Amino acid sequence: MSKLITVFGATGNQGGSVIRTILADSDLSKEFHIRGVTRDVNKGSSKALTAQGVEVVQGDMSSSEDMKRVVQGSHTVFLVTNFWEHQSAEPEIVQGKTVADACKTEGVKHLIFSSLIDVTKESNGRLIHVTHFDGKAEVERYIRQTGLPASFVMPGIFTTELFNLIHKQGDGSCILATPTTTQSPAPFIDIVADMGNFVRAALLNKPKSGANTIYASSDYYKWDDIPSHFEAATGKKLIVVTVSGEVFKSFLHGLSPEMGEEVYENLMLLEDPGYYAGADLTASLDLLSEKPVGLTEFFTLNKDKW
Repeated sequence: MSKLITVFGATGNQGGSVIRTILADSDLSKEFHIRGVTRDVNKGSSKALTAQGVEVVQGDMSSSEDMKRVVQGSHTVFLVTNFWEHQSAEPEIVQGKTVADACKTEGVKHLIFSSLIDVTKESNGRLIHVTHFDGKAEVERYIRQTGLPASFVMPGIFTTELFNLIHKQGDGSCILATPTTTQSPAPFIDIVADMGNFVRAALLNKPKSGANTIYASSDYYKWDDIPSHFEAATGKKLIVVTVSGEVFKSFLHGLSPEMGEEVYENLMLLEDPGYYAGADLTASLDLLSEKPVGLTEFFTLNKDKW
């Protein structure tokens, strides 16, 4: 009899990638039956999952009773929380802890959480506004305290953020402005294509007890390295420039000052202490059965954007 895996954010980037990966894997699709959690079971993307054999359920992540119902019978749970829905860490932390408590109560054997580092701690209090990292780090600490066997999969910078960072100029060339030095290493992931691949690695390398961490990025890329990937894929010139923090934040149209500071400090994290606080990616990449999408491939697939 197949085991049940419950996947939160089933119609989103991360949960959707996890579901597609399991369905496409001949072994995992036999090993696991999938329950997908979404906010609206009636939307088209939810119905498309149902048509593929996924059990789609609705649940309020802030409700203990709802979450116990949602994870009941699950061997494994993939949990992703959404900071950007409220642009606040507090609801995200509450929801993450509520799901963790439900997993503990219902006897879940493996909790896989999409986590990030504690930037305030790792920067020694210098960068205190990267709350979409710190909130997830708080949930991770809580999960570790429950004693649940857990895997923490930490996605890098979404490659789609480059749509916002690289701008076409009047002469046809492109420019990327960063408040960091151009030597700062940035780990990137094609979240739609590859989050599922890293979660598959977590499924195949479940800790017998305690927890493990998987860094979900294709590689570290210095900003100075990006033009060669961009130009090879698009045939267009890309110039990388360093600008002041105030100039960079002035480019962030449509964001509140608080969110502008969040994005700015998120990039400054790359300089010191580093996106993953200096962690090496080799061991995580060695767990993959498929090579992740690199920047040249990403730019090739999306060259019409520029």
